This record gives sequence, structure tokens and C-alpha cells, in this order.
Amino acid sequence: MKIHEYQGKEIFRKYGVPVPKGIVAKSPKDAERAAQSLGTKVTVVKAQIHAGGRGKGGGVKLAKSVAEAGELAANMLGMMLKTPQTGPEGQRVNTLYIEEGLDIAREMYLGVTLDRATSRVTFMASTEGGMDIEEVAAKHPEKIIRESVDPAVGFRDFQGRKIAYALGVPQESVGKMVQFCKAIYQAYIDTDASLIEVNPLVILKDGNIVALDSKMNFDENALYRHQEIVAMRDVAEEDPREAMAKEHDLAYISLDGNIGCMVNGAGLAMATMDTIKLVGGKPANFLDVGGGASREKVTAAFKLILADPAVKAVLVNIFGGIMKCDVIAEGIVAAAKEVQLKVPLVVRLEGTNVEKGKEILANSGLKVTNADNLRQAAEKAVASIS
Repeated sequence: MKIHEYQGKEIFRKYGVPVPKGIVAKSPKDAERAAQSLGTKVTVVKAQIHAGGRGKGGGVKLAKSVAEAGELAANMLGMMLKTPQTGPEGQRVNTLYIEEGLDIAREMYLGVTLDRATSRVTFMASTEGGMDIEEVAAKHPEKIIRESVDPAVGFRDFQGRKIAYALGVPQESVGKMVQFCKAIYQAYIDTDASLIEVNPLVILKDGNIVALDSKMNFDENALYRHQEIVAMRDVAEEDPREAMAKEHDLAYISLDGNIGCMVNGAGLAMATMDTIKLVGGKPANFLDVGGGASREKVTAAFKLILADPAVKAVLVNIFGGIMKCDVIAEGIVAAAKEVQLKVPLVVRLEGTNVEKGKEILANSGLKVTNADNLRQAAEKAVASIS
């Protein structure tokens, strides 16, 4: 789960992470009032979307007057902001964050995440802060500093000093950098975050260290412990189909292909997508209905696949163990009739109650192409749209 910059900074403040003063704005008038209230010579108008690289797309602008803040807000609100992380369609800007301007001496980058290779929370830092940190990581990985944290003792002061010295932080600011890192680490641990990024992390001309931006992602499996974070969820920023999947407890990820997939089991789902690619097709989604789905859940899954206008065919691949083939068949029939299925449907069923499932499909009146194995199913799905 992702949250907005201003929400991340609310969390930062609770842990003593220094951040600029800022006010949320939903309209140009709100932006003007915020700029007036902040009272600085320069304010920053920042689009709030769940994607990085906003500055490149015109989503971060400096305003030198209250009136200019209102004008910039009017231009940003409602725009489809395109960044390297949004894709070509962009994301609609519904919220702005108006922030005080600061006297910046240097920009850096700081991130915290779990390094699965070492099974340890790891700090990543770089002197190359700003909008192009992804390019730095790709082209100059040697410029990324890494510091792993021993879970038995937590983040220690000496590690903060190592990061500070590696970044070339002035001696008078080293202590502040240590406290900054300790606070960020505690925020990461306490909130069950999967990622925290501060880009840029800035040293001001007065020596203070401030998080000029915030990005926080959270482990959804731990959100039951953090209802205050769940309340920050912005459904408008999510793929509508993925939001629908969460409501029905379905594991769904939208992809850029045209063959919709409904499978039970994550491993089988990945094998299905791989096989579609192997025979020359492109999967439109990852969708695991789970091992014990009801007819209603299967119906919701089928409707979810067909809600994607890019889907030109549907491949259902079910191995019935706990999940019974007749339940899958009933769900397919119910959903197909409700949405008036108009694309080819290829079904491969195997396992518990398979004959009963095939009988339900045969008597449904639907035009179903049956397959005996996964490769055959994939080949028939690809052939149906070629």
C-alpha cells in the first residue's frame, strides 16, 4: 500500500524526522490561503500522486507570491501528470501540498528497505539526490552507499556516522544526520513499512537536515495492525480493478497483455502466464482465486478480468484440489451471462469434480473451447485472437 507525500510527512513528524511546514490544498483558493499562512517568500506547489519523478512532469513548481501559488494550483489540479513511474496515461492530480520554501545547500538521497539477499533492513544513500536517482542506480551503482542493520541490536549511532561521512555531510551536521537516520529507521520498523525514500534529503545552509520529500510503502499483510495507516488509503490512486480485487480478497495484478487469466494458486498462475508468453501471447493479468473460493468469488474474479477493455480472450486454468472444478464452472457461467461474454473463452479443468465441471460448461449455452493441458490451452487462447 502506498500513501501520499503529505501523509508520509505526518508520520515522519511523529518520529521526530524534520520536514518543512506544509498545508494540503484541494482548490486554487486553498493553495492561496496555504501560501499566505506559510508566510515565506517562496512556496512550493506539489502535486500529490502515487508516483515519483513529479518534478520532471511539471508536478512541482515554485511560487513567488500568493497569487502565483493559486495560478499554479489551478493549472495542476485535474491535470494528468505523466512521470517515468505513471506510464503513458499519467495519473490525475486531485490534491496538492503547499510547502514552505527552504534555503538549500545540498541535495542527497536516503532510502530504507528490506534487502532480501541479506534478510536485513538496509539503508541506501547517495550524494546524487534529486529526480534522477533511478538513473544513478542503473548507471553508477558504485555511488549508492549501503548499510545493513543487525535486527538483534537495531540501528546504531556509528552506522549513522558512517552514512554521514560517506555522504560528505559537514562535521557540524553529522550528529543531526545520525538522529535523522535513527528516526527514519524507527518509523520504518514501527509502521511495518516495506520502503521509505527521502528524495531529496537536504542540508540547509544553516546546517539542519530536512526530508524535503517522503515516500512510504507498507506491507499489506501487516496493515491489520495499523488502522490509522489504512485510513490514509487513496482508492482514486489505485487501479480500479486492483481495488475491486482487494474487496473480494483476490490476488490480482493488471498487466499490459490481452489474454485474461483466471487460475487457482500463485505458482500455477505464474506458470500459466509463462506458457502464454512461450506460445507467443501476452497475459493481461495475474489472478489467483485461491484454494477455497466460493462461486461468488469466482464470479467476481471473472467479472474483474472482463472489466479490462484490453482483454480479447480469457483462459481459465484450474487444478481442482481444495477448489472444486464444478464451483469454478458455476462461477464462470454466472459471470459470463451477467456480463454478456463476447470474447473467446478457453477452459482447462483438472482435478476434483472435473467431469461435473465440464458438464456444467457444456450445458451452459456458452461457447467454450476446452483444453486437455496447459500448453494446449495457451495455444488455443492465442489462436483465438490471432
